Amino acid sequence: MQNAIDKIRELRALHEDGLLSRHEFDLRKNAILDAAYSPEEGSAPPAQAAPAAPEPVRPGTEIGLMAGQEVGPQNRRYRLERLVAHGGMGQVWQATDLATHAELGHSAQVALKILSPQMTQAASHAKLLIQEATRARRLAHEHIVRVYEWAQDPATASYFIIMEYLGGEDLDSVLAREGRLSLERVTTLLAPVAAALDYAWERHRLVHRDIKPGNVFVTRKGEVKLLDFGIAARARASGAASPLEAPGSSGTAGYRAPEASNGERQPEPALDVYAVSVMIYQMLEGALPFEAAGRPARPQALGERQWAVLQAGFARDAAARPASVRALLESLLAAAGPSPEERAAQEAAQRAQQEQAAREQAARRKLEAEAAAAAQAVVEHQRREQLREQQRRERAAAEEARLARKETLRQQLLARRDEEAAKARLAQEEAQRKAAQAKAAAAYLLEQKRAREEQAARSAAELQVMLPTPASPVADSNGVLRDAFLDASGSAPALVLVPTGRFQMGSPEHERRIAMAAGAQKNWLARETPQHWVGIERPFALGRYPVTVGEWRDFVQATGWQPAGEVNWAAPGFPQTDAHPVVGVTWFDALKYVQWLSAATGKRYRLPSEAEWEYACRAGTQTAFSCGDTIDTGQANYDGSFTYNGGPRGEYRGGTTPAGSFPPNPWGLYDMHGNVWEWVQDVVHDNYEGAPGDGSAWELGGDQARRILRGGSWLYNPRYLRSALRNGFSAVLSNDIVGLRVVRELM
Repeated sequence: MQNAIDKIRELRALHEDGLLSRHEFDLRKNAILDAAYSPEEGSAPPAQAAPAAPEPVRPGTEIGLMAGQEVGPQNRRYRLERLVAHGGMGQVWQATDLATHAELGHSAQVALKILSPQMTQAASHAKLLIQEATRARRLAHEHIVRVYEWAQDPATASYFIIMEYLGGEDLDSVLAREGRLSLERVTTLLAPVAAALDYAWERHRLVHRDIKPGNVFVTRKGEVKLLDFGIAARARASGAASPLEAPGSSGTAGYRAPEASNGERQPEPALDVYAVSVMIYQMLEGALPFEAAGRPARPQALGERQWAVLQAGFARDAAARPASVRALLESLLAAAGPSPEERAAQEAAQRAQQEQAAREQAARRKLEAEAAAAAQAVVEHQRREQLREQQRRERAAAEEARLARKETLRQQLLARRDEEAAKARLAQEEAQRKAAQAKAAAAYLLEQKRAREEQAARSAAELQVMLPTPASPVADSNGVLRDAFLDASGSAPALVLVPTGRFQMGSPEHERRIAMAAGAQKNWLARETPQHWVGIERPFALGRYPVTVGEWRDFVQATGWQPAGEVNWAAPGFPQTDAHPVVGVTWFDALKYVQWLSAATGKRYRLPSEAEWEYACRAGTQTAFSCGDTIDTGQANYDGSFTYNGGPRGEYRGGTTPAGSFPPNPWGLYDMHGNVWEWVQDVVHDNYEGAPGDGSAWELGGDQARRILRGGSWLYNPRYLRSALRNGFSAVLSNDIVGLRVVRELM
């Protein structure tokens, strides 16, 4: 009961601080009291109380959770919808992501694995699970369930992992419903598992260590996904004496290889080969191979050679097993069919049967030939008589036909002469019509060419007026500006001059339809409406690249700035140099940086407004991206596992790339699409109703705690890189996908 009182005291503190509504406080308090006071199984009711129908305990009350409850930190909330599974590690819930931004790039429906308090009651245990969740987040494979992030609920102190939500069932449920499976069905279900394990080992040197039917999931579409990549095994290991490295207890009893008990041994693919071999036996026979005493019997679905392959798969000596699960499955298929001795016996029996059939057929043919010869003599006589009669009739008919053909040919000649005359008239009329069409088409093409040349001349003249000249006092001959520091210790980031002009801000209806087909949510796309005209009335200079690690280091050394966010800008979790864009920067950190730049150079630096950012990103284009209506990973850094509008699949780089690694947009600006999200000055609003039309920042109203992000990042799929897309993020938080780009005022 003391534990329940402590939980309620923490809930009350959150309510008094304004972090929990009264309704949510009451829901969580009642769930905790239900768990604390629910009678133990088998206990009798008090003697003085009348018997009553037992009230069912709501799922989840043992850790204070129930459907409709919201969990997670204040800036990242999730509403629990349905308890999907409940096991030794804790609970798995289907949940709705309530954040209005999508910093992880997944849909509104997610799966939350809420870990049991026993799993994370020690700081070292929690650190272990966080490390495993972080490693699993890097696994991007079509047959591995996607892990997005981890978080902790401040009310219950429970840790949970945010994952891709899958509709369907695990292999345990399939086996319980279907019983024994055929060998073909077994290999079909396990081939995707083999591909996922090969990817994890070859790309990340990771071994699953806990393969079992409960960790293989079959979606409603028939797709196979591998769950809990190392997390469950690590969770069980956390109870050992050395929780940070305990491969010895990894795995589940019955599927755990003998060498897994050796704590000094580095995990290798042979662990997973053993577990999958046990699973194959279970799927074919409906039981584990070593449940009963003695040696396991050969499954009826396997031949002798296949049985030898499967026995090698769960051999006690790891060196005797196949090198990988893929090799195990290939060996099983290759061993199908009879042995050489059985095949030779079958071929001999087939030859004997063929010889006997040939002798019987020869006898039948002899009898048939004798009967046919007798009948043929009778038939031949009849045939000669019939032939003579037929010849007489044919001669009479031939004469009659000759006369008829002669008349028919005469009629055909007359008709053909009339038809050819009509065709000649039609051909002459068609030639005249085509000549007239060709003449009209040539005149139209000439007029179109003249119009394009006039439009190009006008556009070139307007561009010369809008863009700075090589003699501009603020830029070099390439239109690039770089301000020196007043103390001559360095210089500000390189800038590109942006001319004044007008553009349509937001997305048109046809672009939103394409984005929805690519997976965008309708409420996200509503932020880009209504599409409206904006006039950029003053020229400005915009950072040629996002602010780099080297440029941020100058600021840190000059001011002594210390990060307050969750991400270390100097070591974000992937390789970077001074040329990479800086990450781990809050919106308030970005303000401090532009204030320092203004003081260091004597010029006016600030963050761009949202309208200035989109105007510069489009660079005069009206397509979804400045490079067209589709994009590929040769043009920007994003998760190339996904495509947009028929574009090709590409590379997923797993982190940022150096500034300038991809072609610039038409105005010479780099990385406007992808690499890192970029802070702008504006407050988050639900749409453009009431937005300024002069290009200034929109800072009144809206959600004052959050600011706009633009451009997409290396972790996101391509639909988030569109010029019109708007994202929002808490101004006090940092992330390994968020950076900034600066503006220098010219007037």
